[in-house]
Amino acid sequence: MSTTPTIHGSPKGLLPLALSGVRFQRGDQVLLSEVNLTIGPRGKTIVLGPNGAGKSLLMRLCHGLVQPSGGLVRWALDERAAATAIRHRQAMVFQRPVLLRRSALANVAHALALQGVPRRQRSERAAEALERFGLLPLATRSARVMSGGEQQRLALARAWALRPEILFLDEPTSALDPSAVKAVEDAVLTFHEAGTRIVMTTHDLGQARRLADDVVFLCNGRLLEHTPAAQFFCDPQTPEAAAFLRGDLVW
Repeated sequence: MSTTPTIHGSPKGLLPLALSGVRFQRGDQVLLSEVNLTIGPRGKTIVLGPNGAGKSLLMRLCHGLVQPSGGLVRWALDERAAATAIRHRQAMVFQRPVLLRRSALANVAHALALQGVPRRQRSERAAEALERFGLLPLATRSARVMSGGEQQRLALARAWALRPEILFLDEPTSALDPSAVKAVEDAVLTFHEAGTRIVMTTHDLGQARRLADDVVFLCNGRLLEHTPAAQFFCDPQTPEAAAFLRGDLVW
């Protein structure tokens, strides 16, 4: 087993990430409205809210996959001077992993190539990542024929190889069986212990209670709460959050 990689290899950290008055509009529909949020350099943030609240959209805005209609998304690094560094020092794992029609090993090696890792280092780093997530015996298997749980672990291994400072996870355990869910949660803790900042969406309140240090609660495109996890689960501050925790429909 390889040693834990150094996540924070730069003298200037990428975090905190600050969203100021961020909104996103599609046509006449406002999907996110005036979001003000700061994500510091440590911890595990769980993003909660009913369907359609804007959770996945918020993740994509933070990651840079979409641009806000208004407001600012700012990293600690100056974007004009370090756009490539910002892109390379974060990663995102989706509900349905985006995998190439290649072997598991080649999927990880390709991500390293895109990051500019020298060819001679790619195979070793890719194999180390697969080993860490229990996938080395499947290194030559096509990623497209792996099980759902194996594919999600492969997506996590690929992210691990990139050594990100922050990892966004969008419903990474949706539709997985209990053993696969545990494997993903263990992987999240592995990233956290290595120093990676975690931001994750989930519909599983039990999972949120197990993993969260703090909770971001969205409803109808608005950020209603951002509090420590213990406070959120024991004493939610808004009627919408209280109803959500009771299992009531929130409109």
